[in-house]
Amino acid sequence: MTDERRRWLVRASVGLAVFAGSAGLAGIARGATLRPDSMDPARRGLELAVRSGFAPGFVGLIARGADVDVMPVGRMAIDGPPMRRDTIFRIASMTKPITAAAVMMLIDDGKLRLDEPVDRLLPELANRRVLRRLEGPIDDTVPARRLLTVEDLLTFRLGWGLLLAPPDTYPIQRAISELGIVGFGPPDPAMPFDANEWMRRLGTLPLLAQPGDAWLYTTGSNIQGVLIARASKQPLSAFLADRVFAPLGMHDTGFHVPAAKIDRLATAYRPQAGKLVLSDEPVHGKWSRPPQFEAGDSGLVSTADDYLAFARLLLAEGRHQGRQLLSSAAVKAMTTNHLTPQQRKGGAAILGKQMGWGYGMSISADAAPGQPAPGSIGWMGGLGTLWRSNSARDRTAILLTQRELESPTPAPLYDAFERAAGLR
Repeated sequence: MTDERRRWLVRASVGLAVFAGSAGLAGIARGATLRPDSMDPARRGLELAVRSGFAPGFVGLIARGADVDVMPVGRMAIDGPPMRRDTIFRIASMTKPITAAAVMMLIDDGKLRLDEPVDRLLPELANRRVLRRLEGPIDDTVPARRLLTVEDLLTFRLGWGLLLAPPDTYPIQRAISELGIVGFGPPDPAMPFDANEWMRRLGTLPLLAQPGDAWLYTTGSNIQGVLIARASKQPLSAFLADRVFAPLGMHDTGFHVPAAKIDRLATAYRPQAGKLVLSDEPVHGKWSRPPQFEAGDSGLVSTADDYLAFARLLLAEGRHQGRQLLSSAAVKAMTTNHLTPQQRKGGAAILGKQMGWGYGMSISADAAPGQPAPGSIGWMGGLGTLWRSNSARDRTAILLTQRELESPTPAPLYDAFERAAGLR
């Protein structure tokens, strides 16, 4: 296990309380800095967060119908150039909704079905076995009660996913670490093997839960990426470019940043001992070259305007400039909660208590004071990014920075930005 992955898993396992951040940030984000009487509360909050040392800079975007306010604040790196509207960010788990949309396009095409077993295209996942006990040895298993389906991958109920426990708590964690499998931790485009080898290694592991039983975060999106490539007979990056990015004009979105654009990639940091330390640099960094494994869960880079184009596709029920890129039925399925109350409860540490899960994104299923408005959709990225949209209010909020989250519970700053956007 790499030191980076160990740090990430430790933070995830213990970070179930509200994130404290730097000494002054909690007060900044809880109220005083985003007063309703402020002339520009969202921008003001971001400026104060930069001054507090929370992050070098942000790009905030709030869209109200056709009106779009974009707020580049601060710098692209500590002591770096000013933040730009077209700054490129590693969007981490905000990749997941895009991957899910690509699966639904293939369903629209008739190349996949929601209820079909995945082993037709993913034979590595045939004849699954399931751990008898999470704390037991990995060879103490029982047969899976049924085959894995495409919908299991989309709803994250396939039986594999992240365990919110310190590293090496369970034997299965040690096995995952020894195999070097991404999809159970932070994004890592430097993984030294390709999608076929990733699937081969994954296929040697038992499931953690029976198919359909539990919501387990993140691994399903990486499997979706492999499924897309095999169903479309082209690399995941090529399918996304042809069917999503080019039609929507998302020209700065992809799995790496070309050399001609590398000066627009923000520097990534992680908090450590009250300071920000370098996590990934633009030039010679992990996203400066094409990855061997194109991770459907967390591999993309993008900009605020690019991601707004994707969000608007969903708000418009799959239509863009007169073209139906994604069926309205597909969008409805993506943006509807598919979890049972018990599954939502089991995933609440990551989802939040009032949230459900559609395909690749969270859904605000219950009304609660201070929480996302009912019907809101969106997700966050662990390297510091946020997207939330609400079709009834015709609003979208996108907040991009490159300060790694310290827990599944985001800093109050993110909630405050959503409130300023009218989404809470």
